[in-house]
Amino acid sequence: MTSIQQRAALQWQIWQIANDVRGLVDGWDFKQYVHGTLFYRFISENFAASADHASVAEKDYNLSVSTYVEAKDNREVVDIGQLNAELATTVTKIDRLRTDIDAIVAEIEGGKA
Repeated sequence: MTSIQQRAALQWQIWQIANDVRGLVDGWDFKQYVHGTLFYRFISENFAASADHASVAEKDYNLSVSTYVEAKDNREVVDIGQLNAELATTVTKIDRLRTDIDAIVAEIEGGKA
């Protein structure tokens, strides 16, 4: 296998891992979750870097969003047995994919020697 083919095989395996971890969640919903998380992290890091913490503490500002926004209760009933079964299946898939990736990496490293 050439280096390009090995890289393509590794990229395909990583893509499969991402799909398996995502599970039954629709790709668009998962993308929105990831983008929201990244945006929140970006905002948090930039705020922390630019905030004058002495001034905030001095004026006793409350910077907790949850203090000002009442969260809508979107909880749903979870079947813990089904959830545990899905987790076990996902863990098995991840373990199998890790083994496959280790084999690909070993083959790539063995081919360079």
